[in-house]
Amino acid sequence: MAIRRKKRQRGYRKSLEPEHKINQKIDAPKVRVVGENIESGVYSRGEALQLADDEGLDLVLISPKADPPVCKIIDYKKFLFEQKKKKKELKAKAQKVVIKDMRFGPNTSEHDFNFKLKHIETFLQDGCKVKAYVFFRGRTIMFKDQGQLLLLKLAQAVEEIGVVEQMPKMEGRRMIMFIAPKKKK
Repeated sequence: MAIRRKKRQRGYRKSLEPEHKINQKIDAPKVRVVGENIESGVYSRGEALQLADDEGLDLVLISPKADPPVCKIIDYKKFLFEQKKKKKELKAKAQKVVIKDMRFGPNTSEHDFNFKLKHIETFLQDGCKVKAYVFFRGRTIMFKDQGQLLLLKLAQAVEEIGVVEQMPKMEGRRMIMFIAPKKKK
């Protein structure tokens, strides 16, 4: 006869507790009540709950640290929906930073440099940051000065549309420089 074992739950489980205390869960003896069509003032918890019940709405604890705690008489589900909507709008307005990489060798020819320069200019005009780096392979590590000159030449070529955020700096076998687009007026 086989014994069935209970399957383990893995991962993170969100608590189902609401983020605000509402109605009966408010434990303060006196509260300051605010809301539309309600006379603001300090009421006992029972009176405040009765006011909310008369309106057919919820009593929501907004500021628990105030003296006395502040409660608002509102429709809680609508309140949560509006908060979620505001967070979503803020997230949509936040700028997302895109970083494009451009790799050079220490002995990059003039034609290759100009070809990559055109790509970097389009990236900067599109509002992306550029991470330009010179990769030193094998014995080419001896040409650090050529790599630095190459990156400085690049910075000078894009100074009208871009700003150097970080000057050329060695990190392992790479010499890295960051260029950000200039702010548009």
